[in-house]
Amino acid sequence: MRVAARKKPRNSNSSPYDVAEHLRSPEEMAAYLDAWLDGAADDVSGIARALGDIARAKGMSQVAKETGLSRESLYRALSEGGNPSFATVLKVARALGLRLHAQAA
Repeated sequence: MRVAARKKPRNSNSSPYDVAEHLRSPEEMAAYLDAWLDGAADDVSGIARALGDIARAKGMSQVAKETGLSRESLYRALSEGGNPSFATVLKVARALGLRLHAQAA
């Protein structure tokens, strides 16, 4: 049986969805991170990506300046497959105006 080749979609004016474009307020940023922490607490890479999304929404250059880390190292640590140190997570959270909160399970 022969499988038909998939045609590439014609030129469209759509662009990939970027959650960072929709995180406008500190409350939205905190709710987004909370959703990741509640929904995928074991997904370290996903949580790092969520922090990266929030950092991009705020401005990666500004976050880099406030953390004392380079933009490149932040992009690398907070991207898919990134593995930031806990110190980096704390610095980024502080720069984003977020506080990590412990709660009994």
